[in-house]
Parts: sequence; C-alpha cells; structure tokens
Amino acid sequence: MSQPPEVTGRLAARVAAAVAGCPGVAGLRDGPVGTYLPGQVVTGVALRDGSVVVAVTVTASRPLAETAQQIRACLAGVVPGWSVDVLIEDIDVPRAGRPA
Repeated sequence: MSQPPEVTGRLAARVAAAVAGCPGVAGLRDGPVGTYLPGQVVTGVALRDGSVVVAVTVTASRPLAETAQQIRACLAGVVPGWSVDVLIEDIDVPRAGRPA
C-alpha cells in the first residue's frame, strides 16, 4: 500500500479486530499472511491496494462457507469496496476434556 506505515497499521488493526469478532472465528493465524510494519506485525491480515487477505482459524460450530461470508460481511464496513480473500488455515475442533 502507498500509505504511511501508521495509517496502514491502524487499518490493519481495525481489520484484525473486525475479523476476530466474527462468529465462527477462533483467531487470526501466524504465518506468511501479515502486515509488516516497523517494529510491529499485524498477524493474519495482508493489505494490498483495494484488497485484503485474512488468514484465520475457525470453529467447527459453523459451516466454513458461512464463516467466510460472515468475515466478508464484517469487513464490508471497514474496507468498503475492497475485495476480501479469506484463507481458512485451521479448524478448532473441541476435544474431550477441553472446553470449546
């Protein structure tokens, strides 16, 4: 993106917060998808000119396509008009003795 790092960082943080609050999202994923800024990384969010990629772990409680669509709907208010690619990188499946 061709914006100052502080502007990009604030937008990436807003995207991350919106995604984390979506039903069916267990969390954003560490890895190659991220917004890299001086002294800071916004994990699971990559901003491009007019598009965003998010990498998430989802819960097993909802259909994957429904969760992806919910993420896109949540981001429509944060980055209106941008394309949104959702990478579901893992599914958080509850195990016996471990809370969901």
